[in-house]
This record gives sequence, structure tokens and C-alpha cells, in this order.
Amino acid sequence: MVFWEGYVSDELMGTFAPIVLYWVYAGFYHLLPPLEKYRLHTMKDEEKKNLVPFSTVVKGVLLQQLVQAIVALFLLTTTTNASGVIVQPSMPKQILQIVIAMFVMDTWQYFVHRYMHQNKFLYRHIHSQHHRLVVPYAIGALYNHPIEGLLLDTVGGAISFLVSGMTARTAVIFFCFAVVKTVDDHCGLWLPGNIFHLLFQNNTAYHDIHHQLQGLKYNYSQPFFSIWDRLLGTYMPFNLVKRPGGGFEARLAKE
Repeated sequence: MVFWEGYVSDELMGTFAPIVLYWVYAGFYHLLPPLEKYRLHTMKDEEKKNLVPFSTVVKGVLLQQLVQAIVALFLLTTTTNASGVIVQPSMPKQILQIVIAMFVMDTWQYFVHRYMHQNKFLYRHIHSQHHRLVVPYAIGALYNHPIEGLLLDTVGGAISFLVSGMTARTAVIFFCFAVVKTVDDHCGLWLPGNIFHLLFQNNTAYHDIHHQLQGLKYNYSQPFFSIWDRLLGTYMPFNLVKRPGGGFEARLAKE
């Protein structure tokens, strides 16, 4: 039994809950005061280094989410039992399905992401759009070229859903979790007690390294683990040090 049962179908929740949660969680970060003592980059750096205006970022994210919603609604409704009766798996099985989906999504995103960096044409015309945000921030987490959004996130999510065998109801949990994790990885803040920083080595500072010029060819893994970076030699260790003027800085351990 879930709180939306009887009000909204699992298919609609799986489609729109992650989108709503994206704007709620990213909006929360956006509305926070500057919090300079927790920032990985100063506000001045964000304004100076980023190459795209905020309004363009919002429009780009909304476009990607429109495509995601269409694909998700189609996928979730067409994989539903024709009788409409869904037997929800046991909790241990759902947890296993979510872990499988996490690994599948990480695998897909690592290799597609890495190839978009290695192929000069794809990087110049598609993936470089995301890197116009040299200093990442929460609302820009899904700011990508539409083709990249389709290939990396939408297709990756669809494959994760299908391979794991999860139901639409379990998918609500998985995709909401993936969205929150992705937003947090781009938030640019190293807040005390952040559970994602405690549980995942692939976190805000880890991904910040990838957005730095010296780290472009490292730390491709996203959004959950760092397994593929470590196995395939693209892991870049870093040190998190305090900035003299306040805040933190993720510094490459080797250059």
C-alpha cells in the first residue's frame, strides 16, 4: 500500500513524480542563501566561468524532461499486465531489482558518457553543452543537448527498468532516487551530514572534478558508483581542502 494508491496510477507516478521531485529538490538548493563556507566554487566563479544563462538552462532541462515523460509513460503503460492486476514483489526482491537497475544505469551512462568525450564530433556538437556549466549547480543537473538527454538518461533509464524487471511502482522509487542523487551530485555544495557524501564515493566533489578542465577525461561514472572508473583507469583521486576565503575545493591528487 502506497499513499498515492487509489488516486494516481503507478504509471503516472513513475512518469511525473521524478520530474516534480527534480524541481522541488533543485529548487530547494537554488533558494538557499549563498552558503559560501560550504561551496566548492565561489559565487563569483559561478557567474564568471559558466557559459550559459540560467534561463537557457531551465528551458533545456524542461525540454529533456518532456522527452523523458513521453518515453516513460509509453514504457510503463505498455509493460503493464493486460489484466491490470500487478503483484508487487517482496521487499527483498524489490531492493535487489533497484540495485540491479543502479548497476545497469551506471554501466550504460559510463560508456556512453566516456564515448561522448572521446569522439571529438560528439563532444563538440553534443556533450559540450553540459560542460558549459563549468561550475555545476542543482537546477543544471539535467542541462544537456536533447540528443544526449535521450541517449544517456532516457534510454539508460529505460534499459535499467527493463533489465531489472521492476514494476511501475518500484520504478517510482528508483527513478525518484536517481533524480535526487543526480541533482545532489551537481549542487556544488559540501554540506555537513549529507547522506550521499557519506554513502557514495561518487558524489558532489567526485563529479566536480570531472567538470574541471584537468578532470575532463576522468571520473565519467554517474550517478551512483565509481566502479567503472576504477576498473578502466579513468578514476581521478582528489583531495577536498578548505579554501582560504571560505568553502572547499576539490583538488586533483595528481595532475
